Amino acid sequence: MPRQPEPMSTVLPGSSTLLLRALFKRPGKPGAALHSAFIAPALDLAHLARYNALFGFPADALPITYYYPLVQRAHLATMLAPAFPFRLLGMVHAENTLREERRPDIEAPLQIATHIDIEAPTERGMRYCTLHSRAEQDGAAVFHCTSRYLARRGNSAHDGKAGDTEKETMPVLAAWDLDHASGGRYAEVSGDWNPIHLWRWSARLFGLPSPIIHGMHTVGAACARLEHARERRLTEISARFKAPIVLGAHVELHADLQAAAYRVRCGAKPAVEGAFEFEAS
Repeated sequence: MPRQPEPMSTVLPGSSTLLLRALFKRPGKPGAALHSAFIAPALDLAHLARYNALFGFPADALPITYYYPLVQRAHLATMLAPAFPFRLLGMVHAENTLREERRPDIEAPLQIATHIDIEAPTERGMRYCTLHSRAEQDGAAVFHCTSRYLARRGNSAHDGKAGDTEKETMPVLAAWDLDHASGGRYAEVSGDWNPIHLWRWSARLFGLPSPIIHGMHTVGAACARLEHARERRLTEISARFKAPIVLGAHVELHADLQAAAYRVRCGAKPAVEGAFEFEAS
């Protein structure tokens, strides 16, 4: 089979443009390759400082979670392709992994290439898609991001709530409270203005009784506290989003620094869990 040509790189669109287009995205007919290549400008140090201040990272830090708002724009732009077979509104972020290969040159642009794998339906008819992105400079990888989304819910039958109230085995490392403006503050730095994270009335339009915090806000908050506990930077962090966290909630971070595992809980329920890796000393 002849190799498909690589897509031409274009400038990465802004968040506001992408979100507006996402509102009107219709399901496409699969067939064409779902891949893209974008050029992102050099890192905005003032924006990075606002991100760091939001989570309590050192002012001059470059957290691995900071890459996500950038690559999320590439993901959204790729899913806006006519051939993408799902609506974007209502998709649920299920898993995410960020892995840094080397520190970037903060004064140079990044090239971000993304391709999408559409998974076969599950037994219940649920449909998932996974986006794989590689960011590079001068042909060398800077970071990889893999995001898995639930695109179609299918049969809503549930096996039960096993695990929701299981005894926690990892100690509490940190805790924080989410006020009702938390979603808006993260939206300002991430560009993710999904209405389910902002106000009660807009969350209700999408079937939620209350607004919920962004999943990657929780991962960023966990990353900052893990780094503070060991006084070392993370170069990899994964997340499985198991349950939403409503604005106004009290949140606990449980972690085993030796096993490099963490879990974020909201009350009795595990909300986010994953693994991490510290930078080599």
